[in-house]
Amino acid sequence: MTTTTETPRWFTSSYSDNGGACVEVAANLAASHGVVPVRDSKVPAGSTLRLSPTAFTSFVESVKGGRLGA
Repeated sequence: MTTTTETPRWFTSSYSDNGGACVEVAANLAASHGVVPVRDSKVPAGSTLRLSPTAFTSFVESVKGGRLGA
């Protein structure tokens, strides 16, 4: 059995206003590892949330639909 290690490729949304309240996402791990890591862009060495692809998609749709409070 071959094990591969894939490095997260972090990116910040192009919709970010770069005001410091940004998150970074490494969507490249969704298919291969079944996880979408999310972290605070100001603290890249800090904690990382590990969301399932389904949970991440639901979150993004909620944001787009304005269903999350400010």
